[in-house]
Amino acid sequence: MNVKISIITIAYNSEETIEDTIKSVISQSYPNIEYIIIDGGSTDGTLAIINKYREHISILVSEPDKGIYDAMNKGVEKATGNLVGILNSDDFYTDNSVIQSIADNIENYDGIYADLVYVDRENTNKTIRYWEAKAYKEGSFLKGWMPPHPTFFVRKKIYDKYGTYNLSLKSAADYELMLRLIHKERINITYLHKIITKMRVGGQSNASLKNRIKANKEDRMAWEINHIEPKFYSLYLKPFRKISQYFKKPI
Repeated sequence: MNVKISIITIAYNSEETIEDTIKSVISQSYPNIEYIIIDGGSTDGTLAIINKYREHISILVSEPDKGIYDAMNKGVEKATGNLVGILNSDDFYTDNSVIQSIADNIENYDGIYADLVYVDRENTNKTIRYWEAKAYKEGSFLKGWMPPHPTFFVRKKIYDKYGTYNLSLKSAADYELMLRLIHKERINITYLHKIITKMRVGGQSNASLKNRIKANKEDRMAWEINHIEPKFYSLYLKPFRKISQYFKKPI
């Protein structure tokens, strides 16, 4: 299926990692990709690296923004593809068939997601965690489930209908978006049981206990914003589910 797929990369002072990200996108075998990079006005060598590959980049914006979710919203607004995915500048696709796999499995669905591994920042062949997303069942969010955001692709018309990232949230806007689209609005999604994305360890919501507590409060806000009630255990199960990811081995 030759659906046009927009891939958005968010970057800010990412000179150490962004080249891996870019190469993983432009090396895809799938022919109909619109590649969008939204840079927050980097002051290091990020733009020089991006410009090395400028002929492969459909849209480049470099300007100050209000944070990563504001940058994501800029990318979604500019996207002209039927399907939109986001790959941040710390992340990269596992091989050059990833987007072909997405295209092959999206035809009858509004969205699709897959599996992810966290890898060591220096040695990206060393797996730290394996996030096997598993198939969504109605009510899964109540049990602490969520799909890995860097593997989540959704049709542009869904963004147009239900909105983009909520900027009142600083670390949980991706969770809120997926909660809103999947749990509340019940868009039709499918699961690709395949590791498609590698993410370097780090991330603001997992960096410290203080940030984890803050993220949990934002998770609660995500439910409140959508006027839906979690179970008393839902938000406690969400971080608890991550523990098994450290012991599970990739297939």
